Formats: sequence, C-alpha cells, structure tokens
Amino acid sequence: MGAQSLSFSAEHKVRLSIFALGILPYLSAAIVVRLLSLVWQRLSSIERSGERGRRKISGYTLILTLAFSTFQAYGYASTIQSIPALVSDPDEWSVLAATVSIVGGVFVLIWLSEQITRHGIGNGLALLLSVNFLVSVPRDIAGIASLLESGQISGNLVLFHAVFWIAVVALIVFVEGARRNVGVEFAERKIGDRLLPARSAVLPVKINSAGFLVPATVAPWILFLPLAGLTYVFGADAPWIAAAYRQLQFGALAHVVLGSIAVFVLAFVYTANVVDPEYTAKSLAQRNGTIPGVAAGDATADYLDRVVSLTTVVGAVYLTALQLIPEVFELYGIGLPYSMIVNGGGALVVVGTALDIKTQVRDVSLTNPGGVRR
Repeated sequence: MGAQSLSFSAEHKVRLSIFALGILPYLSAAIVVRLLSLVWQRLSSIERSGERGRRKISGYTLILTLAFSTFQAYGYASTIQSIPALVSDPDEWSVLAATVSIVGGVFVLIWLSEQITRHGIGNGLALLLSVNFLVSVPRDIAGIASLLESGQISGNLVLFHAVFWIAVVALIVFVEGARRNVGVEFAERKIGDRLLPARSAVLPVKINSAGFLVPATVAPWILFLPLAGLTYVFGADAPWIAAAYRQLQFGALAHVVLGSIAVFVLAFVYTANVVDPEYTAKSLAQRNGTIPGVAAGDATADYLDRVVSLTTVVGAVYLTALQLIPEVFELYGIGLPYSMIVNGGGALVVVGTALDIKTQVRDVSLTNPGGVRR
C-alpha cells in the first residue's frame, strides 16, 4: 500500500491541489456565453455596448463559472473521499471543504490571469493555458527517450515527429501572421474644430479569425450531447447506442470525419460573429470610409462578406488539419506516446501566445523610452 500511495502521489500530485480544475471551468463558461451571444441578439448587443456591457458579460461568465466549477469540484471531492490512502476519515464536511477549496482555486487562477493581463505582458488566460500545455512536454520527451533507448520505438519515427512538429510550428507562425488586406479610402471630414484630411488605410482580415478553442471545444459537444440524450432515453444497453459510441471513439474513422466537419462549420459560424460584415460596413459609413470601386452600405457588406468567406475557407481547413493531427497518427498507427495535450491545438495556443507577447513587447519598446512599460 505504501508503494502504491507513493506512486499515486508522484504521478498525480498536481491533481490533488486547490488548482485541480485549472482554468478550464472559466474557459468553458466563456465559450458558452460566446455561443449564446451568437444566437441571442440581446446578449450580443450587450457585448457590443461598450465597457459597461463588457463588465456585464464578465459577470455572467463568472456566475456560470461558479456553477461549472462547483459541479466539477463536488464530483472530484466525492471521488477523493473513496480513496482511503488519501482521506482516512471521510465525511460530509471533508467533501464540502474540498469542494470549496477547489472552487476557490479556480477563482484564484481567474484573478491571476486578470492581473497578468492588466499589469503584465500578454493575455493572462492564454499564458495560463500555454503553461498547462508546456508542462507536459519535458515529461513526454523523457518518456520517448526512455522508449527509444529500450528499443520499443524506432529512431526514424522519432525523427519524423521532430521534423513534423517543427514544420507545424512554422506553418502556425505563417498563418497566424497572414492577413487579407482590404483597401479603404476615408474622405476628408471635420470633427469639432479639427479637419481630418483624406487618407488611405487597410482593413485587415485574419486568415484564422476563429481561433482554435471555440471550434475545438464545441465540436465534441455537437457529436456527443445528442448521443448522451439518446442514451438517456433508450438506455446504454441498446445495441445501436453501443455501436454509435464505438464508431465515435477517438481515432475511429467516423469520429475523424464528423469531427472534421464540425470544426470546419464552427470556424465559419464563429468567424461570422467575430468579423461581422454588416457591422463593419456601418462603421465605415459613419467614418466616411469606402472601399474603392464598391458602393457604400449593402454593397460594401456583401463585398466584405465574400472576402471573409473566401478567407475563412483557408482558415477552416487550417484549423481542421491541426485538430486532426493526433487522430491521423492514431488511425495509421504512427503516433508516439506523448500526452494528448501535445497536439495541433496546443501548439496553436502556445505559438499564438508567444506571438502576442512579441507584439506587445515590440509596441512597448517603440512607445516608451528604454522599453519601460508605464
């Protein structure tokens, strides 16, 4: 029992802390609120109503985070009570204490991410997510080196993966920095006593405006929530239910195909909210801005919609390919036993965070003498 307890402590020590849930409940709540804003016009209007609206959205997100984290923490705490080596005298108060502690840990991380965003360099939430991905890399490399030394995997396979991930990172850097620039002309206008001269500018459209977290997080919900509902109605013993779950296992062909379709479609849906052609056309009209050769108003909105749609095709294919990396490895049996955390999505989050920090550091260096942030 002592050896078993020691092994459990060594491998899962990080899980037995007040930060057991990490920042994921907050991330899930933020995604749910974002999805609701896509289908609920009132919530979308609140989000776009300025600083006061953003504070309201933040409040809604925190309330939902409290609900998610409490539910998960209670299940986690209840499971811990069933392990005698961890809890010698389990009771209701110990479950309550563990639940409150874990929920408190989630909100400490939320506070920390906000402080990093406000006073530091980079986005605090993205930094915490990146750390969550990066901490598994040294352990995975050590495990692969051990298997290579024992002859359980070939050196050629390890070399292939090393070259592959270098190419993936290079692709992410290229795509995340790519823009489709739409030329815009602003006419001369007067604001108060100031006369703003006519000028030219560009409206940049990102290749990947959808990011990764929303499409990748919501895609499994689309696949498994309906199946979970059918399981509740017909029971898990139904043969066709069991067959559906087998076909939707990670690495199965049906999961690869349906998951790819879900990510591709969600990239379009989310981009339509992030880059709203009608809203952009109205903003340009209010500032006397026009796209050369395109009439103001509906014609501008239609033109921007075509540009964003064509650009999003490339971005959606790119996101789908990143999502498929571990499943393709599993399907063809060419994977290595590294953590599932190390995948295309994790690489995108880490590289995107690094690029964001680089941009902010450069801006600080250019705007403040000596690069000192003020």
